Parts: sequence; structure tokens; C-alpha cells
Amino acid sequence: MPLDSISHNFLTARLEDVVRWARRNSVFPATFGLACCAIEMMATGAAHYDLARFGMEVFRASPRQADLMIVAGRVSNKMAPVLRQIYDQMPEPRWVLAMGVCASSGGMFNNYAIVQGVDHVVPVDMYLPGCPPRPEMLMDAILKIHAKIMDEPLGTKRAAELATSGHKTELVPSSIKFAPKGKRHERETVLGAPNEIRALAEGDEGKR
Repeated sequence: MPLDSISHNFLTARLEDVVRWARRNSVFPATFGLACCAIEMMATGAAHYDLARFGMEVFRASPRQADLMIVAGRVSNKMAPVLRQIYDQMPEPRWVLAMGVCASSGGMFNNYAIVQGVDHVVPVDMYLPGCPPRPEMLMDAILKIHAKIMDEPLGTKRAAELATSGHKTELVPSSIKFAPKGKRHERETVLGAPNEIRALAEGDEGKR
């Protein structure tokens, strides 16, 4: 039967791809702002940067309705058990983004009161440097988590097999991945740029 004889439109896809697409476009962050990085996180969700474009404008007050924990700020030893409890209450699959240098490594607070990296408390999927990182940087990290979600297989067994195989998700900077052709920033094409970035830029130059 030819396709033009069918009266209704339809799409074909793998169920795994559809589930990944649904997960990527409906990531709900947990409300967990700890310090000054939380101000930048709030700005990202406001109208100017409009995080709603990615289907994640709703910061959930309940961890049972959230699947992304953005640890925005320093984590004290007193707050660490609370953070872990909230993480444990989040349903699978769940992801963690360490926002800012304080959440990633303790930052300038190298003392007994501050956890020297939130990865001592919960597993971290994405580290975002900066003090504090700008909203554009947070959105770039979120887009990288989206790429990670689209590369994750369904089921814990298949995910474990993929992890043991040494597979790594290719994370291309948003300034390159989403830039119009011919609009690459000059600092991304200089000789000092990373090899994979320079290869992408030179590839586009050759196509034009």
C-alpha cells in the first residue's frame, strides 16, 4: 500500500527513543537553592532566559515530583543529610547538577563546616564551574544533561552494560552545536582551541 493512499499521517519510531524524548523535554527541577548560585538559578527560570522553552519551568516543591536536583550553592555538613534525604525521595531516573564551584568542590570554603564537593553526598551527573555561573552557563549544562538523557538506554541492566563498556556521551558546547553556520566565535577556531572544537569549526569551513 503506498503511503499517499493513507488518509491519516503517522510516525514510526522506537519506543526507547520516544521515552528518551519525553524524559528530555519534561525535566522537572527540585527546589534546592542553598546560596548565591540560587539567584542565578532563579534568573534562569524567569522571563528573560525562559527555561520554559525546555519544558522545565516548574520547580517542584516536592522531591517526589522532580527528577533533576540542581545543587545551587555550598553544602554544609548540617545540610548534607537533608540533601541526601531529598535525593532519596526523588523517583528514578534522576539527575544531579552541581552548580557553581562551591557545590562542585567546596570552593573558597575550605573548612570543617562545608562539604568539599556534593559528590561526597550524592552522585553528580554534571559539574558547572563558576562563582556564580551565569544563567547562560546553567542552560548550557542543562542542555548537556539533555544530551546525556538521550544517550541513556532504558533499564538498569542495559545502563550498567553501557557503563562498563566505557561509552561516553559526546558533549558539544552549545555555542558550537546551535550556532548558525558561518557564525562561529573566533576564539573557538584559534589554534589554541580544543581539537574536537577546532575539527568541528574547520569541518564547517570546508563545507562552505
